[in-house]
Amino acid sequence: MSENSFSLWVYLSQSPLLWLTVTLSTYAVADTLSLATHRHPLANPVLHSIWIIGAFLLITGTSYNTFFAGAQFVHFLLGPATVALAVPLYDNRKRVVAAIVPMLVSLVAGSITAIVSVVLFAKALGLPHAIILSLAPKSVTAGVAMGISESLHADPSLTAVSVVLTGIMGAIVVTPLMNWAAITDFRARGFAVGIAAHGIGTARAFQVDEVAGVFSGIAMGLNALVTSLLVPLAVTLLLG
Repeated sequence: MSENSFSLWVYLSQSPLLWLTVTLSTYAVADTLSLATHRHPLANPVLHSIWIIGAFLLITGTSYNTFFAGAQFVHFLLGPATVALAVPLYDNRKRVVAAIVPMLVSLVAGSITAIVSVVLFAKALGLPHAIILSLAPKSVTAGVAMGISESLHADPSLTAVSVVLTGIMGAIVVTPLMNWAAITDFRARGFAVGIAAHGIGTARAFQVDEVAGVFSGIAMGLNALVTSLLVPLAVTLLLG
């Protein structure tokens, strides 16, 4: 019986449908728990989905390539989901136009701070040159960050990890940090998290308030453009 069960598992583990189901089911459970805690920052569904699926892959001895054969269907939806941010953006276009000047100032300041801070901090810790280059674009969405990393001849996989960690950390700290700073304008709250924590932060912003989500999505998109221009210049000036 156990031998038959093992044979069944070997067969199922090679099926992309299994890993797609595992991914969606895990996130659904994590999101339900997040909702039950009234969206507490530490109950972030992305954070808990990552460690649960990671532990499951480790226990079952499943390779990442096998897992991604199924998870790639979710990965594909990142593009349409990003484009869908245009809907709430259009609905709130008047608010966006009214705040265009402070948004542009915040964008430049936030982009420069995100790049310079991580480069100088990593340099102060004595990290290797290649790792510093990989960390530099950490505050933009993964696809753009990995492209920047490749252009710098850094490690795109390390960049992807730093992007995810940055997004999760931003999503966790943004609400308590903004509350502590007494920032009540959801435009400012959303724009700040979009610059610092890209897509994961934007998802968190939408959980809190639609206006915050709209401005976070704008910041995420604009920051990707500005960062792609600033990172090569910044690393040249700071690292020589």
